[in-house]
Amino acid sequence: MREFLLFVDTETTGLPQRWDKPYTAERNWPHIAQLAWGVYTPEGELIKSENHYLRVPAGRMQASAVAIHGLTPEFLQEQGQEPREVLERLRQDLLTYQPLVVGHYLQLDFHVIGAGFHRAGLENPLVTLPTLCTMQLTHITPPRPGRRFLRLGELHEQLFHKPMVLQHDAWADAQATAHCYFEMQRQHLLTEELLQQQRPLVVPLPATPLRRWALLTAVLTAVIVVVLYLIYG
Repeated sequence: MREFLLFVDTETTGLPQRWDKPYTAERNWPHIAQLAWGVYTPEGELIKSENHYLRVPAGRMQASAVAIHGLTPEFLQEQGQEPREVLERLRQDLLTYQPLVVGHYLQLDFHVIGAGFHRAGLENPLVTLPTLCTMQLTHITPPRPGRRFLRLGELHEQLFHKPMVLQHDAWADAQATAHCYFEMQRQHLLTEELLQQQRPLVVPLPATPLRRWALLTAVLTAVIVVVLYLIYG
């Protein structure tokens, strides 16, 4: 177990178009509108916390995102900070505390923060740190169409038998994720089997000519197999 845990959450301008695109694919990755994190001890003591609104480029905020978190471009222009200075604060905490990084639906936070580091010209410490997604520790019984895991609010209600007071606010969600994690720990729900099921998060790499050729070969092979089956099957 690491000496510290860092619980992180973001509110963004939207969702990525594709998860396998490199961070250099500027239009693919949304921008961070709010970034919050808290550093905790393994016993659940909050060491420090940060909560920041970030300015976003004109035209990048999607109406569907505003409908969820309520952060308008006008508000962010007035109240937001420059992304680089906020990301540098996060980078310093990641380097200083060397924590286990925890989030709910961490895949999104990991990549939008990674894209943010890239845009700001900053080193990305996330790639060297262990990660844990509390969403991946949950399951819906019975499964629902298109959904396997509990949303943060659902997990909170399941554990504490009361709804979250505030949702889709980065600091409220980071706090709730921490509370859920430590409650799952208290209830002995963080089994080794569940933890082993966590898939490592990796930075998507640009497609090389070799990778493109391999993909094209695989597609052509599949097409040939289908054609032969239709002719001779």
